[in-house]
Amino acid sequence: MTNVVACIDGSKATAAVCDYAAWASLQLQAPLTLLHVLDEGRYPVNTDMTGNIGLGSREMLLDELAELDAQRNKLALQQGHHMLEAAQNRVRSNGAEQVTMRQRHGDLADTLTGMEADTRLFVLGIHGEDTSELDSGKRHIGSHLETVIRSVHRPILLTPENYNQPKSVLLAYDGSETTRKGVDMVAQSPLFKGLPIHVVMVDTDTAAKQEQLQWAKEKLEQHGHEVHVALLTGDVEPTLHSYQREHKLDVLVMGAYGHSRIRQFLVGSTTTNMLNNSNSPLLILR
Repeated sequence: MTNVVACIDGSKATAAVCDYAAWASLQLQAPLTLLHVLDEGRYPVNTDMTGNIGLGSREMLLDELAELDAQRNKLALQQGHHMLEAAQNRVRSNGAEQVTMRQRHGDLADTLTGMEADTRLFVLGIHGEDTSELDSGKRHIGSHLETVIRSVHRPILLTPENYNQPKSVLLAYDGSETTRKGVDMVAQSPLFKGLPIHVVMVDTDTAAKQEQLQWAKEKLEQHGHEVHVALLTGDVEPTLHSYQREHKLDVLVMGAYGHSRIRQFLVGSTTTNMLNNSNSPLLILR
């Protein structure tokens, strides 16, 4: 696991993806790969004409449509290459030195899964290229994002449309084995080196929960972090967001999926609502 992989798609979040990826590359001292994936559903490599023999005059029209598909695919490849070049210039201006560009044709989740062995962190925009503004002014999350979160087994940094250099962290914690591993990952990773970390548990206030919070605090302090802990009651999603706003914390870190209260709210409609409403980056740990 070595590379930071930034997924470039031409959405409004692309600039922020570049900026956060460059920041992560510098923090981790890891090479940066800029990746553009052409969705095979929108830009098929070949048009399948099987079964169309015998249509007479329609065959000429089908040939023309196939030619248009090929031209469209070629233009999309060229556009993607230009986006990658612009992204490369941006991340280099932000201090990233080891930068490579890759362009793939296929499914995003499958592509990222295939790159996992050489990847330390994936960086994606929360709002993808195919999202649109809602009447309320909010935006849908990228159509492939939930599939990606469920498919890959590397940390994923999801970015909003504007970059704000991370200076503080909120770590959602529930005392489970999975989130204990998350604490270990955050403690040992240089990604948040030197940044204050708030460890927040949303649960009943008991001695056992306080003990679990104290373990997390000590683990992070052993690796040089300034640590604040809080045990709160209420519904997980609004409670975490309220705490984050109150303390002006830049990044929310949490585990993806599972059966605990914190990880359950990353499933289904709650996931969609949380990501739609997020104005700060989220680091999803697996």
